[in-house]
Amino acid sequence: MVRGAAGRPGARAARRPELRLPAPEAFDGGGLEPDGDYDGLEFAGTDLAGQDGAGARFMDCALRGCALDETRLSRARVLDSVLDGVRGVGTDLAGATLRDVELSDARLGGTQLHGAVLERVRIRGGKIDFLNLRAAALKDVVFEGCVLVEPDFGGARLERVEFVDCTLKGVDLSGATLKDVDLRRAASLEIARGVDRLSGAVISPTQLLDLAPVLAGELGIAVEG
Repeated sequence: MVRGAAGRPGARAARRPELRLPAPEAFDGGGLEPDGDYDGLEFAGTDLAGQDGAGARFMDCALRGCALDETRLSRARVLDSVLDGVRGVGTDLAGATLRDVELSDARLGGTQLHGAVLERVRIRGGKIDFLNLRAAALKDVVFEGCVLVEPDFGGARLERVEFVDCTLKGVDLSGATLKDVDLRRAASLEIARGVDRLSGAVISPTQLLDLAPVLAGELGIAVEG
């Protein structure tokens, strides 16, 4: 086991969201509105592509099989809610707050979450390409069984974040701050930038060997036979 910066083994476990959604009412099919208030609603297969819900509040909601292509949800608050099987390219959640949220089996690309706050969030299954989490704050977040292609954590703060059975390709940790981040159970770990920011993370001995060439390059160490 590779110890964290403080010398202790392991990392504190992330707290999972505890969701008990009340029986939702069906969304009436109208469009989203900026600063709208959505409480206890189910969006089932709803096409929300291109709609503007910036600053909206979603409480005790379920979004299932919804299309989110270019949907504007910047500064939105998603609380005690479930997103299942959502799909889309270019969804804008910049500066949003996600608290006690479960996101499962998503198919997303170019999702903008820069400057967002994620707390007690579980992201399970699915595939997310080019996820932008620059300068975001993640606390008690679990990525489980998903594929993340070139996720950008540049300048982000990660605390009690776990990666379980995930495939991580081309991760950017430039300028990120990590605390109690557990990478040991990631199925695959590929860090493209910011390997020097791993202080505060826990990795396995096998991952350390895999990362050795990147670490050597970062430290300016020449390795020759």
